[in-house]
Amino acid sequence: MNDISKILLVEDDLSFGSVLKSYLEINDFVVHWVDDGKNAMSAFRQEQFNLCILDVMLPNVDGFTIASEIRAVNKTIPLIFLTAKKLKEDVLRGYGLGADDYITKPFDTDILLAKIKAITSRRGGMKKTSDVIKIGIYTFNTKIRSLKSGQVEKKLSPKEAQLLELLAESPNTLVSRETALKLIWGSDDYFTARSMDVYVTKLRKYLSGDSNISIKNIHGAGFQMVINSDD
Repeated sequence: MNDISKILLVEDDLSFGSVLKSYLEINDFVVHWVDDGKNAMSAFRQEQFNLCILDVMLPNVDGFTIASEIRAVNKTIPLIFLTAKKLKEDVLRGYGLGADDYITKPFDTDILLAKIKAITSRRGGMKKTSDVIKIGIYTFNTKIRSLKSGQVEKKLSPKEAQLLELLAESPNTLVSRETALKLIWGSDDYFTARSMDVYVTKLRKYLSGDSNISIKNIHGAGFQMVINSDD
């Protein structure tokens, strides 16, 4: 069972909600499913959740309103919107409410699962006990933005360091493109996405001295730092 395992799912489509609930439970999450927006906040207050998945178009109370009410109670819990609404203003509104991701239907459930794991592994609870992260043969000091192997030391720019830390904190786990852009660049658009691609290329070069480390591009989803064992 994951340390971060309890999800509040608010989805009014009974068929889709049932399938999604079952899928997440198969993958070791505990899911409390609510099919009417008016019941979402009472459910949220009754239990301690680690993440909320909210449909936007709901009967009685919409997902944006629920998110606002959740944020009034808990400013840090991760939020994911599921919606068929693709208008730019809706996406911006979702992120403006503090969403960690905004996923339009239809979508691949495997990608949703990867995004959930990436968000929860970062937001939940890895308690950082040191400014130093070991990445293969490298020692990465997040405080002074230093990447060192032996006597060779590379000073990273602020964004390079932020992106490397994001990837290194969740090795072998997908880091969604949208989440990285929002956390580091502050927006998710074409230009910032191209900028992030450049930074990923730089990080690959910095880490090229260790053949056991690779940063994979998961098409349409994000990036994954893969660290293979020497065994």
